[in-house]
Amino acid sequence: MPVHILSIGEMMPAVDEALARQFAVHQAGPDNLADVLKAFGGKIRGIATRGRQKTDAALIGALPKLEIVSNFGVGYDSIDIASAVARGVVVTNTPDVLNAEVADFTVGLLLTTIRELPQADRYLREGKWLNAPFHLTQTLRDRTVGMIGMGRIGQAIAKRIAAFDVPVVYHSRKPQSDRSYPYYPDLKVMASQVDTLIAIVPGGAATRHMINSEILKALGPRGILINVARGSVVDQQALIEALRNGTIHGAGLDVFADEPNVPKELIALPNVVLVPHVGSGTHHTRAVMGDLVVENLRSWFAGKGPVTPVPEIHWPKA
Repeated sequence: MPVHILSIGEMMPAVDEALARQFAVHQAGPDNLADVLKAFGGKIRGIATRGRQKTDAALIGALPKLEIVSNFGVGYDSIDIASAVARGVVVTNTPDVLNAEVADFTVGLLLTTIRELPQADRYLREGKWLNAPFHLTQTLRDRTVGMIGMGRIGQAIAKRIAAFDVPVVYHSRKPQSDRSYPYYPDLKVMASQVDTLIAIVPGGAATRHMINSEILKALGPRGILINVARGSVVDQQALIEALRNGTIHGAGLDVFADEPNVPKELIALPNVVLVPHVGSGTHHTRAVMGDLVVENLRSWFAGKGPVTPVPEIHWPKA
């Protein structure tokens, strides 16, 4: 009898196709999830999720035979970890395989935001260069970058920025003993000492709105904020006000509070670069991520355990 897998969150078709070679795959969106659970809920033993639908306590509770949730992506804040742990359900993600891609992208977004490249592109396309040169912009040359988060991706970003001969400091839950960058235990203090912040921390309750009006005020009028973490990390309305009022100079955002819904008032601002959550969005990296989602499920049901369990799972079990 094949193992039944629930696929949710608009999983990549290639992942579903690869899973279907070995498993019975049931695709479900918000509109038909209840029907799928009614028909197959008692048989489903694994979930493959892209994180665009929540794997909450209700879903976990509706699947009595659930053993594993394989998440497409590093962040897994769409999964109720406490409920999974309480049930003994293993949760996996896709670390490391996207570190370089997201780090490259972050540097690109940083430079694009500081040098206002989209604005300059529009200026040329609208024929304004015929009348006057584009205005001078900020520069990376005289900046200090404060990293909010120094995990695997944060370290890859910091390494790239340091190669530009730009000072890097960081704030995280605890100092990294193997990192030479100056550490700030207090985010507000760090924000007051730098003019550029890059957020690369997990989402969830612990980091919700950690970048708020106080942090933005501390960052100051030359400040640039880059968010490649989760939309929840930033108080979005406070950011809009800060950009509108000149509390900070600009922002580059790959993530938003209610994706894919971006407020019109944010879109209307001239001093923000907005991209639709594409940090790891290349054919190469998404394919490797998808392979790891599949491999976690294959390995588990082959009796070999998970390949990349999240830290809360504490695998192997004692």
